[in-house]
Amino acid sequence: MELLDAIALIKNDQIAGPEPARWADLGCGAGLFSVALANLLPARSTIFAVDKVQVVIQQQAIPKPTRIEVLQMDFERERFPFAGMDGFLMANSLHYVADKSKLIQSLVQQLKPSGQFLIVEYDTDIPVSTWVPYPCSFQTLSNMFRAEGFSAVQRLAGRPSLFRRAELYAALISP
Repeated sequence: MELLDAIALIKNDQIAGPEPARWADLGCGAGLFSVALANLLPARSTIFAVDKVQVVIQQQAIPKPTRIEVLQMDFERERFPFAGMDGFLMANSLHYVADKSKLIQSLVQQLKPSGQFLIVEYDTDIPVSTWVPYPCSFQTLSNMFRAEGFSAVQRLAGRPSLFRRAELYAALISP
C-alpha cells in the first residue's frame, strides 16, 4: 500500500480537531500509517510509533511540523506509558491480539474521555493466514467496542486485501 492509499483509508474529519493531538500507532511496522495519520492531524501533534522491534520512520513524508516518536515495546504485554492520549491507531495489528477486550480495557485507561480508536483490519473472523491469526470483522469490532462502552463505531472506507479473502476496512471508534 502506498502513503496516499493509507491516508485515503483512514481520512476522517473527526480525528483532526483544531488543536495539536497525541496519538499512538500500536504495531506501527514500517510506519506507513503513522505517517498517514501525521498527514491528517493538526500541526504540532505527536504520534508515538510503537512496535516490538526498532523502526525508522521516514519523516520527510510529513508535510507539516508533526512529531513522530518511535517507542520500542510490546503493546499487548506492556502498559502504554503515557496518559491523556487523544487516540490509538491500530493498522494491521489488532489481528495479532487474541484477547482484544483485555487490550482495549487497558488502553481506554490511557485515553482522554473524548479519546478514539482508529482501526484498520480485515473484514472477517476467520484466520486468513499465519500473519492474520485473529482477524476481527467490522461487525465483531462494533460489538466488542460497544460492550466496552463506546457508542459510535463508524466504518470509514474499505479496499480489497492482498489475500483476496476479506476486504481491508478502516473504522473510527468514539465515546
